[in-house]
Amino acid sequence: MPRPTGTPTWIDVGSNNAESSRAFYRELFGWVFEDQGEQFGYYELVSQGGNVIAGFMDVAGMSMPDGTPIPDRWDVFLAVEDMATRLDLAVAHGATVLSSSVTMPGLGAFAIIEDPTGAIVGLWESHGFEGYTFSGSPGTPVWFELMTSNFDVSVAFYRDVFEFEIVAMPAETESAGVRYVTNGEGMKACAGICEASAFLPAGTPSHWRLYFEIEATEPTLARVRELGGQVLDGPMDSPFGRCTTVADPAGSVFQLNAGSEAAR
Repeated sequence: MPRPTGTPTWIDVGSNNAESSRAFYRELFGWVFEDQGEQFGYYELVSQGGNVIAGFMDVAGMSMPDGTPIPDRWDVFLAVEDMATRLDLAVAHGATVLSSSVTMPGLGAFAIIEDPTGAIVGLWESHGFEGYTFSGSPGTPVWFELMTSNFDVSVAFYRDVFEFEIVAMPAETESAGVRYVTNGEGMKACAGICEASAFLPAGTPSHWRLYFEIEATEPTLARVRELGGQVLDGPMDSPFGRCTTVADPAGSVFQLNAGSEAAR
């Protein structure tokens, strides 16, 4: 069954140092990488416990449309039911198309845009492949979040283009100086939009980030360092888990969340 429009449905990472990146995630999360061959540009599907959870691409030597090297970066893709319609709608609401729709036979079509606040996000139209399998288990994605430099513009964009059901977090969050909304009520929510301009370093553009579940924070962070990754920020306690910002050896940034260590 197709996922509702706007649901984060796929993630992938491009690496300019594929060998070290594969080794890092293999050892940290127990991921298995399967090359899809020449037909799919040697794109790799990542699985864990038999479930497909992400994509991986060796981007060494590849360039963006403007000629700059493709950066090491995790990307989040939102489900759409009609790629052309949603791309037109996104452009009408201030987005820029960075990569026009590309079809992967038997799987789906994808495109990449830059939203009006500068955040890069993908679109995925399923032709039989819905995206990652949600299990909530360690080493798998559990949350997606837009850190925005212009909260009001972001909320309007994702509401009007991707049909986000905007639900504000409790008043105590806003009283702490942070506005935060989710794309649904309670357990229906799977993504958030955070007003981040007050605490992001100056010049940091809006960006999507993703969270992987872990069993425990301190041993995982020790393992991240042992495997050549970096701990960039945190840990930070929250009612949903203990969160830390880390980077893999190639520099791709992601979040870790220990739900078992949620602040009570």
